[in-house]
Order: sequence, then structure tokens, then C-alpha cells
Amino acid sequence: MHDLMIIITICSFLMTIGFIFWRPQINEAIPATIGAVLVLLSGSVTLADLGDITQTISGAAVTIIATIVMAIVLESFGFFIWSAELLTRKARGSGIRLFWLTNLFCFLMTLFVNNDGSILITTPILLLLLKNMGLKNHQKIPYLMSGALIATASSAPIGVSNIVNLIALKIVHMDLYMHSAMMFVPASLGLILLAFLLFLAFYRQIPRKLPEVKQWSLKPGSHPLREIATEEHRHTFMRNILIFVFAVRISLFVASYIHFPVSLTAVIGSALLLGWRWYYLRISPADMLKKTPWYILIFAFSMYVIIYGLNNIGLTEWLIQLLQPIVSGSLLSASVMMGVLLSVLSNLFNNHPALMVGTLALMNMGLDPLTLKISYLASVIGSDIGSLLLPIGTLATLMWIHIVRKGGVKITLGQYVRVTFFVIPVTVIFTLVVLSYWVAWLF
Repeated sequence: MHDLMIIITICSFLMTIGFIFWRPQINEAIPATIGAVLVLLSGSVTLADLGDITQTISGAAVTIIATIVMAIVLESFGFFIWSAELLTRKARGSGIRLFWLTNLFCFLMTLFVNNDGSILITTPILLLLLKNMGLKNHQKIPYLMSGALIATASSAPIGVSNIVNLIALKIVHMDLYMHSAMMFVPASLGLILLAFLLFLAFYRQIPRKLPEVKQWSLKPGSHPLREIATEEHRHTFMRNILIFVFAVRISLFVASYIHFPVSLTAVIGSALLLGWRWYYLRISPADMLKKTPWYILIFAFSMYVIIYGLNNIGLTEWLIQLLQPIVSGSLLSASVMMGVLLSVLSNLFNNHPALMVGTLALMNMGLDPLTLKISYLASVIGSDIGSLLLPIGTLATLMWIHIVRKGGVKITLGQYVRVTFFVIPVTVIFTLVVLSYWVAWLF
């Protein structure tokens, strides 16, 4: 009976991950839910365990949903189309300038929203922008691919930009403020290096001069402020919205520092923005019930049920035996080895389960507090940046491939890995080394 439980749990995990890789266009909550039900039926996760799982993921899930609500509200203001128009103007006809502006835009969107939301927002905007410019397929790839890699990797500097990072933070009992204090500088330096490596990789493909965009082809209602305000008023309004969102983002770290619930802070910020929209555009908050991707809650809960089952059948005990010698040495070896290992696991099994399993294993090793923290942060770097080596490493890149193909741009696996194998390993190793020295300097 025990052997059957182990077989069912392992098969449920492999089938769930396999289906997500095989059919990325299908809502990932569906295979995850089926896998979680099978794990529950096998007995490797009990009903009592569900309470612990709910407590672990609830705060992270609420925080992410609240930030996604903010993104939906920004879209209804026409903020993202306005951003694309601004990118076009600021590029001033230079393809190279547009490349750097695109990467900056994707970085900021991840910081203000989250990695999955950033992909869902920025990719359609870039497709529209590049289509309006009349660029050829090979000329679009530098902007689309570098934007996607930067948007996904940008969840590393601050834990609040990725739901799996938030869940792992809860597991290691580390607050958001401490995570950012230890991670922001190393991860940001890594992102700068990644952007320069991407520029080198795409230098020959980037058009030097961009065609002039005479008129934007927008759907009716896609820019609601256009009909009710002058251009100068729109700029002022959008700037104020951006300042407000930035203030809400900062408040999450303040809340973490003073031990106020981060999830409640995010909900308050989203509610205020919803009220602002209701007052200004007369759009009721009721539309959020339909537009909010509630399936994210189901996916996160279901995946954690599956990982909890793997933990209960002894997977983490095996990982502990494997990892203990690796992380028990110096901070540098702990950082580099954990980051590389999580990069490999993320590309094999996707970064969500890889980071969860790795974090659960770290918690049971009896490590001293500093080694535990740097090992966890190195795992995040492997999960958020190292996972980009293959397009199956993250859900964000799987979604990006689907959106890009739907937008008529073909990017082959060969084109993808020729770039990532050049930029990702160097970036990961550099970031891990900087992390070890930065943390040693801090403490």
C-alpha cells in the first residue's frame, strides 16, 4: 500500500508537469488540480495537511491577485497603450534606443506587477508596436525575446513579483524587507549584465533606423482617456497613476519592515485604485470578478499539494543527503552550488516545483540562519533567472511563446537556446558570486 502511494504521487507530479509542457495554451490550473486530487486520494497528503498548505500560500496568493487587479485597472485606464506610444516617441526612430527602452519597460512592469502579469501585458503591447512599425519577423525577435527574458528575470530582485518566491519566503520564515535588502543589489547587477549580453547577442539583428509610425491602429475603447482629455492631461493623469502604483509597491516593503500584513497592504492599494477608476471612468469594481485570473489561486494551491506529497514520501530526505555537503562549506560555495542546482531542476521540472522542493529541503537541514538565507536566495536566482535556459523552465516563458505565436511571430527552439545558452549561464554565475560577497559584506 505504501509503495502504491509513492508511485501514484510521483506519477501525478510527472503527469502534471508533462501536460503543462505539452499543452502550455491550456489553463495550467486544470492539470495541477487533477494531480492534486490524485495525490490526496493516494494518502500522501492528509486533510490535516491541507490546513498547513492553506496557511502557507494564502498570503502570497492574495498579494499576487491584488497586484494583478491593479494591472487590470491600469489597462482599463489605457495605461499600457499610452506606454507603447511613449516608447515609440522616446525611441526617436532609433532601433537601438528602442531596445533599451523595451527592456526598461519590461523591468518596470515586473517590479510594479509580477513576472506572469508583465509577460501578459508587455508582449501584446510589443507585438502591436512592432507590427505598427512594419518590422520583419527577424527584426521583431530582439525586442520580444529580450523583453520576455528581462521581464521574467526581474522577479528576482524583490520577492513580491513572483508567487512562488512569496510562498518560499513563507516557508523559510523570511520577511519581504530582509529578502530585498539581501537580494536587490546582486540581482539588479545581474539584470544589467543580462541586458548587455542580450544587446551583444542581438546587435546585428537590431534595426538601426525604425520606420515612422503615422497612426496607431487601436480598438475602440482601448484608450478611454483619449476621448475625454487633452494629450497634456493624459500625460499628467498617467504620471499620477504611476506614482500611486509605485507608492503602493513601496508600502509593501514598509509593511514588511513594521510587521504589518503585506497581503492586506496590497489589497488596500488595489481597492484604492479601483475606487479611483470608479470615480474617474464610472466603471464598477464588479468587473474584477470576471477579469481577475482566480485560477492562479487554484494552481498555486494544487501545485503545493503535489509538492507536499513528494515531501511526505521522502523526496526532501533524499535531497537533504544530496545538498548537505554542498551548502555546508563557504557562503560562496553554498550560493553557487544551490543556484546552479536549482537552475538545472527548474529546466527539468519547471521553476515552481523546483523552488518549492528545494526550499522544503533547505528547511530540514539544520543550517545556521545566514547559510539558510543565502542558500534560499541562491535558489531564487536559479529559479527566476537560471530557469530561462529553456522555454519550459517557467510558466511565464511558456505563456510568452503561445502569445508570440498567436501574434504571428515565429521563434524556433534553436533561435531561443542560441541566445539563452550565451546569456543565462554567465548571468547566473555572476549574480550568485555577487550575492555571496554582498551578503558577507552586509553581515
